[in-house]
Amino acid sequence: MKNKWIFVLIGIIVIAGIAAFFLFSQNNSNNTPYMASDGQRISTEVENKSQNSSNLQNGQNTQDSKRFVETEISKFSTKILVEDDNRDNNLELSASKINGVIVKDGEEFSFNDTVGNPSPDEGYEKAGIFIGGKKSKGYGGGNCQISTTLYDAVLKVKGLEVTERHEHGKEVGYVEKGKDATVVYDELDLKFKNNTGYDIKIYSDVTEEKVNVKIVKLSYES
Repeated sequence: MKNKWIFVLIGIIVIAGIAAFFLFSQNNSNNTPYMASDGQRISTEVENKSQNSSNLQNGQNTQDSKRFVETEISKFSTKILVEDDNRDNNLELSASKINGVIVKDGEEFSFNDTVGNPSPDEGYEKAGIFIGGKKSKGYGGGNCQISTTLYDAVLKVKGLEVTERHEHGKEVGYVEKGKDATVVYDELDLKFKNNTGYDIKIYSDVTEEKVNVKIVKLSYES
């Protein structure tokens, strides 16, 4: 009787081992790329994601397999009048966050939603700001020059409807009076709606002397 139970136990172990082997083989085959007869990989999920990323960088819309042509429709620049490394840092950060943003036809752009809270955690530093018409220091000082430059570029495009915009309490110097657009996170925003009938893309950069904004029209081709 004792030997009988030993054989039963061995049988159970063998069956369990066979089941584990088949389970492992099935999982492994699901994660292994398909192989062509010459050993070349046909497709994998990782490769597909990589290809999609490459297509986006090359200007290809993977959703509808179309490419787009960019046509400049507006540009505007403002001079940097203050020598301040902290302010320059803030300018570059905010310019980089709106650079490359696509606003589709019918969508509304929000400067604050796009740039976010100019906090030290995001790399912003204290620089000159206006509070109640008086100069002070605050994180994100300089952001208003980015929003102002964008605002004036937007004004040049028929069909871009400014839905929110606020003036400083004092002249800023880098743009003529009445053409500025101040922003304060969660309080004052610059917004515009794209009613042009086509998608647009925003480009922004900062040089040693200027803040530049360019707006292009996106024309999709097969």
